[in-house]
Amino acid sequence: MAGMAEETVRELRASFAAGRTRPAEWRAAQLKGLIRMIDEKEAEISAALHEDLAKPHMESFLHEISLTKSSCKFALKGLKNWMKPEKVPAAITTFPSSAQIVPEPLGVVLIISAWNYPFILSIDPVIGAIAAGNAVVLKPSEIAPATSSLLAKLLPEYVDNSCIKVVEGSVPETTALLEQRWDKIFYTGNGTVGRIVMAAAAKHLTPVALELGGKSPVIVDSNVDLHVAAKRIVVGKWGCNNGQACIAPDYIITTKSFAPELVASFKRVLERFYGEDPLQSADLSRIVNSKQFKRLTNLIEEKRVADKIVYGGKADEKQLKISPTLLLDVPEDSEIMTGEIFGPLLPIVTVEKIEESFDLINAKPKPLAAYLFTKNRKLQEEFVASVPAGGMLVNDIALHLTNPYMPFGGVGDSGMGCYHGKFGFDCFSHKKGVLIRGFGGEANARYPPYTTEKQKILRGLINGSFIALILALLGFPREKR
Repeated sequence: MAGMAEETVRELRASFAAGRTRPAEWRAAQLKGLIRMIDEKEAEISAALHEDLAKPHMESFLHEISLTKSSCKFALKGLKNWMKPEKVPAAITTFPSSAQIVPEPLGVVLIISAWNYPFILSIDPVIGAIAAGNAVVLKPSEIAPATSSLLAKLLPEYVDNSCIKVVEGSVPETTALLEQRWDKIFYTGNGTVGRIVMAAAAKHLTPVALELGGKSPVIVDSNVDLHVAAKRIVVGKWGCNNGQACIAPDYIITTKSFAPELVASFKRVLERFYGEDPLQSADLSRIVNSKQFKRLTNLIEEKRVADKIVYGGKADEKQLKISPTLLLDVPEDSEIMTGEIFGPLLPIVTVEKIEESFDLINAKPKPLAAYLFTKNRKLQEEFVASVPAGGMLVNDIALHLTNPYMPFGGVGDSGMGCYHGKFGFDCFSHKKGVLIRGFGGEANARYPPYTTEKQKILRGLINGSFIALILALLGFPREKR
């Protein structure tokens, strides 16, 4: 297995060293190939997502297929500009000279994807890596086997297989890949595996981007348009893979006095969206596997949590379905409030004053996303200024990741590094500073032996003195022949 991983890397290194991935034409051709693949194989992609997660076709199209295609198109449009060296000012101390920043591909990169959005979380980082001119190994998640084998089958048909490869498998295959030397590793998943990836990368001083998760909070102020807020939270939680999303709302914070109204509104919206028996709804994804199902049901079977359920709580192990579940005032030290939920359970925490929410959030590790629903401008400004998070959205859920002009990534426990749009290109590029000089502009003052006179000119130069520059360029102090 290690031999196979080694051989794959060797082959990709040879392709990269031959300069195959560097021309803009090659990069554009691969991105066009991905667009063609999405256009021609949409039905197959959607079927694989349904097989892996019972993901509704509408959800697959909106959240995975169309976003990935938009990402490809955005990269194609920006590619030539992104690749251009960026001219920057040159300092007076190096006059005459020109300075630029040249984006350079890192080399051979490894992308390890996640199971919850197995198509977009595989292809989106690949788009950035290709745009930046790298050779790529994609390791899709074995927990979404239908999508993984589809990617392994389709990618070689649409992109250059000598530079972009898919390696399938589980822990042994991933371990063998992590033993190799890479120029960057991009991992999407949980913090436990993130630490393993980072430790493996450290052996080779390989940089990493870690797209992790965390407990993404939603603060709901009492002055909101309640029905609109409830609809947006419900679709952002349960309409995003039944809560199995890294930026899905993990818990709500609202005031004690407003909580009953909010719960009542959630119940109305949930019933309208998913019917009286949500376990039969075709618009809710199932839990990915029995291991995750058991983990989630254990969270709500804990005695002091079970009696806090105010809506839902139904489960069907045969179908691997758990209904949307609301819990009110669960104990802060219960497992549901300490770890990331990653499923259809939504605890509601109450405070006396909405301003107390910030300390509550900041007492936990920094989340991947933080949300606030309010009409209060001052509260909004305080929220942005005082709550650290990977990204933020005011008065909606999850939509911030659809803007390709904004970076998407975590901070602290929710990850490091970011991508989307040009940030994806930058993630897989090295910014090389290049200074170019001619043979004119000789300043004798920079060469030994150093004298008081030379020091005076050099000090003047460093302080930006125009007179010192003229003197230096005129060759003062004169050298004795």
